[in-house]
Amino acid sequence: MGWRRAIAVSLSLALAGCAGYVPPPPAFHAVLNEPYRFDSGDRLRITVFEQPSLTNSYVVDQAGYIAFPLVNLVPARGRTADQLAAELGLKLRNGFLRNPDVSVEVDQYRPFFVMGEVRNAGQYPYVPGMTAQNAIAIAGGFTARGNQSAVDITRQINGEVMTGRVPTSDPIRAGDTIYVRERLF
Repeated sequence: MGWRRAIAVSLSLALAGCAGYVPPPPAFHAVLNEPYRFDSGDRLRITVFEQPSLTNSYVVDQAGYIAFPLVNLVPARGRTADQLAAELGLKLRNGFLRNPDVSVEVDQYRPFFVMGEVRNAGQYPYVPGMTAQNAIAIAGGFTARGNQSAVDITRQINGEVMTGRVPTSDPIRAGDTIYVRERLF
């Protein structure tokens, strides 16, 4: 009779763990199809054609700004490359350059983070097209206790932090935090 009770308790715990699962909100996956938006830690390559003194790499600071010559601080957080290029062009046109041609691209993405049941938890450089599985491989792979079927990914979308449990084949974004849970059995 003792082994039946042990099985019943184990099943109750397993089902209780599943009851707390909430699928990620639609925005969690929809953001993967949107243009990339800058945030703190991104290094941007900004080219002002025929202006070599302005062409350089600029880092988005903790407050979400880049310090750009002549126009000082320019907000970059939440903006796409086209939006930031247009804003810089407008600011430079306002008394500095006649018809500036500005291009913005990501020189280096902000890192992603891996935590939980991986061999080397930490911060790693992001490369476009990565999946959670790739990120875990970079972090040394799963520990013997790691749940290899699903992970929790936390990401910021439009200023809101969202977490979703997804398969390891799901894509990740720069700035994501991947958490590998311990498997139950």
